[in-house]
Amino acid sequence: MYEKLLDRARSRALQYLSSVDARHVGTRASRADLLAAIGGPFPSEPSAAIDVIERLADAAEPGIVASAGPRYFGFVTGGAHPAALAADWLASAWDQNTCLYVTSPAASVIEDVAAAWVIDALGLPSQASVGFTTGAQMANMTALAAARHAVLRRAGWDVEADGLQGAPRVHVIVGGEAHSSIYASLRILGFGTATIRHAAADDQGRMRPEAIDAELAACDGPVIVCAQAGHVGTGAFDPFAEIVRATHARGGWVHVDGAFGLWAAASPSRRHLVEGLDLADSWTTDGHKWLNVPYDCGIVICAHSDAHRAAMSQFASYFIRGSEEQRNGMDWVPEASRRARAVPVYAAMRALGRSGLTDLVERCSSLASRMAATLRQEPGIEILNDVVLNQVLVRCGDTAAVIARVQQEGVCWLGGTAWQGRDAMRISVSNWRTTEEDIDKSAESIVRAHRTVNFQSPIPNSQGDLAGR
Repeated sequence: MYEKLLDRARSRALQYLSSVDARHVGTRASRADLLAAIGGPFPSEPSAAIDVIERLADAAEPGIVASAGPRYFGFVTGGAHPAALAADWLASAWDQNTCLYVTSPAASVIEDVAAAWVIDALGLPSQASVGFTTGAQMANMTALAAARHAVLRRAGWDVEADGLQGAPRVHVIVGGEAHSSIYASLRILGFGTATIRHAAADDQGRMRPEAIDAELAACDGPVIVCAQAGHVGTGAFDPFAEIVRATHARGGWVHVDGAFGLWAAASPSRRHLVEGLDLADSWTTDGHKWLNVPYDCGIVICAHSDAHRAAMSQFASYFIRGSEEQRNGMDWVPEASRRARAVPVYAAMRALGRSGLTDLVERCSSLASRMAATLRQEPGIEILNDVVLNQVLVRCGDTAAVIARVQQEGVCWLGGTAWQGRDAMRISVSNWRTTEEDIDKSAESIVRAHRTVNFQSPIPNSQGDLAGR
């Protein structure tokens, strides 16, 4: 039953992966085109599974974005490392529910091992607890739920039993450049957004220590401070040591959102950026960003496992929880039923090893610097940030039109953003496949689009054709 079907799926997957380096990075199909190919009324009769796979692959192909490829820079998105991809296929075939040890002892132990390796690689406290979520959004929510439990417990309030109505007010302080997922998490947890306090940021998006001091001085109750490791535009890092010192002096909790930037801790040349990181109370990151595992995989880490477990655990008479040393994955995340996300994390970390992980972070960061240095040489192109990690912010005249032309050409894919009131192009380098040649080809495409849009002076591409032809 399975052999022919999985062989066909494997063949189509390999066909895609073998072409991903050379294909148009964006999509050329419209929504209407895709609906016509994929949609239609709900079938009244069964179809052969192999026909379903073949039709699905054919119909979806024009709408597949080559985000797994080496020249996708629009979002901080890694391409699945071969070991992680293969392990993810195994995880799907095994079809394990990782809610309890008893539902999958192997997956439970894999989570334990992967969690310990992540903590080790990031230099975080060895006793910290770890959960594997859908992404950084749910990881942030989980960490902030643990923070809510801890700071209200210190104030004599049991939020899990009594809720937030009537609870002491919790003051939440974020940086002026906090990521949107922090705000979404705070909404979900009942804090709202209107009462959030904002600490002013500098020209790179880093919280100013004196601003934190001022905001803390204005708080008269429980406090949670949300810091950032790797600004989504500039790649900048908040001053963790100062933030933690000031917040802990007030009995508060420091959470660090590090969707991609947390991995700077694995790089000797970038580790200075995260000084004081290990002193915080909770951290989050995305496996499908710089660790290059398939979607979906967020990671939440908490220095206070009792608060983490108290915020997440659920109980039912039929839950067979086993002994204390047996990990029940549902104790650390919002979900009960969940796929074995730690399997590709384990495979990626074993395949990379410490030196491979270090090389991945340092190489992508160096490639980002190469991109910035190349673009900076072109008249009319401005680099807006200090390139300290893997993020490059670019301004080039009619930036939105340049971005659209680059996307249309399809050599690479990058997106737009707003930075300090100005349109900007955002370039994120985080794929294990990306090489210097990819950076150079992409820089040529950006320069070509810039000259065409802003100076009406197209230049030949590396194949001798004019852009857009």
